[in-house]
Amino acid sequence: MTMSDPIADMLTRIRNANTAKHDTVDVPSSKMKLAIADILVKEGFIKKYDVVEDGNFKTIRITLKYGKDKNEKIISGIKRISKPGLRIYANKEDMPKVLGGLGVAIISTNQGVITDKQARELGVGGEVLAFVW
Repeated sequence: MTMSDPIADMLTRIRNANTAKHDTVDVPSSKMKLAIADILVKEGFIKKYDVVEDGNFKTIRITLKYGKDKNEKIISGIKRISKPGLRIYANKEDMPKVLGGLGVAIISTNQGVITDKQARELGVGGEVLAFVW
């Protein structure tokens, strides 16, 4: 069975694993998901990610990050914004801010998948994929 929204599936797996206080979560791999995982590492929401090959399939193994104990979550919220049925785009003037700049918006642009801060610096707009805070 094919999946209609693989990015939403990735974000939901991360959200569920974070709520259940798991150390790692496995997600089927794609270039877009690798770019999103790279942003989450750079912004400090997850520890690291590794690409694991199981036969013909590649999987991203994401290591989640917590505070001093597992009750203190680094990712307090993660939400898919642009969906296959309703795409959401933002130009450089209307780039969204998540919680007044405390969170990160992940944007797909012609410069690649970048954060809202990088999009403002480069002066580009694009599709608003997700909010993380």
